[in-house]
Amino acid sequence: MNEAQQAGLQIDWAGLAPMIIVFAAAFGGLLVEAAVPRARRLVVQTALAVAALLAALVAVILNRGKASAAFSIEGTDLGSVVLDGPGLFLQGTIAVLSVIAVLLLAERRTTRGGDFVAEAAVVADSAADRSQQREDGATEIFPLTLFAVVGMMMFVVAGDLLTMFVALEMFSLPLYLLCGLAKRRRLISQEAALKYFLLGAFASAFYVYGMAMLYGFAGTVDLAGINQAGVSSGQPRLLLYIGVAMLAVAMLFKAAAVPFHMWTPDVYTGAPTPVTALMAACVKVAAFGGLLRVFNVGLESSAWDWHMILTIIAIATMLGGAIFAVTQRNIKRLLAYSSIANAGYLLIGIITLGDAVGSTMFYLAAYGFTAIAAFAVVSLVRDGDEEATHLSRWAGLGKKSPGTAAVFTVLMLALAGLPFTSGFTAKFGLFADALGAGEVGLVIVGVVSSAILAFPYLRVVVLLWLNEPAPDAPTVNLPSPMAGSVVAVGVAATLVLGVAPGFLLDIVDQASTFLNT
Repeated sequence: MNEAQQAGLQIDWAGLAPMIIVFAAAFGGLLVEAAVPRARRLVVQTALAVAALLAALVAVILNRGKASAAFSIEGTDLGSVVLDGPGLFLQGTIAVLSVIAVLLLAERRTTRGGDFVAEAAVVADSAADRSQQREDGATEIFPLTLFAVVGMMMFVVAGDLLTMFVALEMFSLPLYLLCGLAKRRRLISQEAALKYFLLGAFASAFYVYGMAMLYGFAGTVDLAGINQAGVSSGQPRLLLYIGVAMLAVAMLFKAAAVPFHMWTPDVYTGAPTPVTALMAACVKVAAFGGLLRVFNVGLESSAWDWHMILTIIAIATMLGGAIFAVTQRNIKRLLAYSSIANAGYLLIGIITLGDAVGSTMFYLAAYGFTAIAAFAVVSLVRDGDEEATHLSRWAGLGKKSPGTAAVFTVLMLALAGLPFTSGFTAKFGLFADALGAGEVGLVIVGVVSSAILAFPYLRVVVLLWLNEPAPDAPTVNLPSPMAGSVVAVGVAATLVLGVAPGFLLDIVDQASTFLNT
């Protein structure tokens, strides 16, 4: 009998199954790289990743209704991994969005060899680099993506700061690598990866220092214990203030909130577009899932201490993202600033605490589908082998490729929050919950920001349909069935969640209660 059994340690293996399945598949992907011939790796890696993520989704569904810790000793729950409604819903959302992102990662038809470099170690712009432009992209991206997904899944169910840190690093490190693997414009891609890595390292340092301060204040890194210490601890609250501030810096960096957003436009532009889609959807869900748990479980008792500063950050994020989006002429940078503005709207849900947990989770799911589909469309519009990202190149696209323009129009209208789209339903629900909690000022700023942000979206729509195409206008490459399904699923979800969102609203309403262990 081992020491864990002697101590009465009980492990809920079914609760951990989603993460175990994806983790095992990630290691399996590494074995595929060593054992499977290069010509067959893409099919095998794609099938393995999709199967693992779907199996993880099934495991999450089977765990529904749970409200317990994954680890316990003699009936006493340990809070390192907490299985509750919000955590399971967000794990399922990450699994679904990751399946869609993997299909986009596997796209090889829109451009010769795909968006990823064949050999990352080759010096950029060298003769060897130019010769490998004709080769199929590396398939190591699939196990890297799965490792990142495991970290995201762990992040949203972590019940203590130490587990959250491990999860944070686990999904951050693969993303740093993925951002630098673009086949074309490699120097820009590597610059984006380096910038993301360096700033991410600083953010991680802030997290560790913040965790140390909160441990000094509460004597524990358990979120429920920190919350209890906020009520009863006789310790000076200076440690609490410093700890919360430093922890918030790290987590708001991942959420791309102002003023910790500076990496976002450059990284979104430089990274391969499938990786950008993964970050815009899945990382957003993970980051705000972690923020929801920290502020609802760990810092609820000290809400008065952080409410004002987080309100200022939310206002700056909403207005900053919207105003800078107006000035953009690059479609990927426009979507990056759109992501920043949406982070501001989601911060309203964090500030409102328990009253808006359900609407925040609905917003994350709705935005994730729309964002992935938008970046998938961007990857189809090309000048030769490169993406046509300057807005002037999109002029008159509706006359050359009306189907693609119609799809992108729906996505732009959803991001603008127009009725009968998921964007309207998500914003309406979030703002309504915030109004119910008395956050009138934040809602007013949110509405103003949405009005400003509608301008660049509608400008794109006008550009698509009312402008004349240039003689050398870009082409819209025919996607493979996988990439086409990404666009189809994203648009379908955008419309369904706008017209008939009741089923998902019921799910988030039932899954909106955190477990305080």
